[in-house]
Amino acid sequence: MTATWLRIGTRGSPLALAQAHETRRRLMQAHGVVEDAIAIVVIKTTGDMIQDRALSEAGGKGLFTKELDAAQIRGDIDIAVHSGKDLPTILPNELEVAGFLPREDVRDAWISVKYPSPADLPPGAVVGTASLRRGAMLKRLRPDVAVALLRGNVGTRLDKVKAGEFDATLLALAGLRRLGLADRATSALDTRDFLPAVAQGAIGVTTRVGDAATMAKLAPILHADSTIAVTAERAFLRVLDGSCRTPIGGHATVSGGVLAFRGMVLKPDGSQAFECDAGGDAGQAAAIGEAAGHDLLRRMPANLFTTT
Repeated sequence: MTATWLRIGTRGSPLALAQAHETRRRLMQAHGVVEDAIAIVVIKTTGDMIQDRALSEAGGKGLFTKELDAAQIRGDIDIAVHSGKDLPTILPNELEVAGFLPREDVRDAWISVKYPSPADLPPGAVVGTASLRRGAMLKRLRPDVAVALLRGNVGTRLDKVKAGEFDATLLALAGLRRLGLADRATSALDTRDFLPAVAQGAIGVTTRVGDAATMAKLAPILHADSTIAVTAERAFLRVLDGSCRTPIGGHATVSGGVLAFRGMVLKPDGSQAFECDAGGDAGQAAAIGEAAGHDLLRRMPANLFTTT
């Protein structure tokens, strides 16, 4: 029997499992260990069990992480693998973000049987999404269409659109690619119109604070520029107290040691939006993101996130 070299904690959704398996493959390649030496431990989360309402009504993105956090703190798992956009900006004191794997395409994918793009929707069309950000950005461009709640895993959402229950939906292109479903995307949406969620397309890995041995195992698979970019985005979100309750987009890129960042906050109905651009030395990623967040806080009205 092969001894367990590392235990990876993950949610049980198809996408979460795909991300855990990608992490295991990268670790196997980096260290030359066999597959059986890296255990994948599936942990059911509260967020997975809530399907009848938006997560913003049930407690936000921490619903996808708290059971994984508890297992990690207990020592039942060594690392936890998360979709970057599901990671709360503040973790329990015992845990830290080790870093992020090389980032996938950050764009939102448009999925529709009949309509090639949001511009092609007829007035009154119904678009399903569980994301306040996507709903607000869609309403900003098309205030004449309806946005309705669409929860469930990726396959469920795709099937409901195919069956005609919704005229369209939007999903992360990265998730479709990781599931081998990229061909189901009707088109990829330009980030100028649909700014992605903070950390979209990035797989985040958390460790226990001070676990140097595990950090050494992870070091070869973490991607510096992806981690820097997401650090800026998460700092921006943290200043705005962003959660599933707030329509916020943020995207940073790193090139030649220089970071460029764009952020946006929107009213849930899309009727107002405030944007910012920032940049500078990539080594100051967190400070750049924080400054951008404070810039928007100064400019936006206090009631921006209310629907009326």
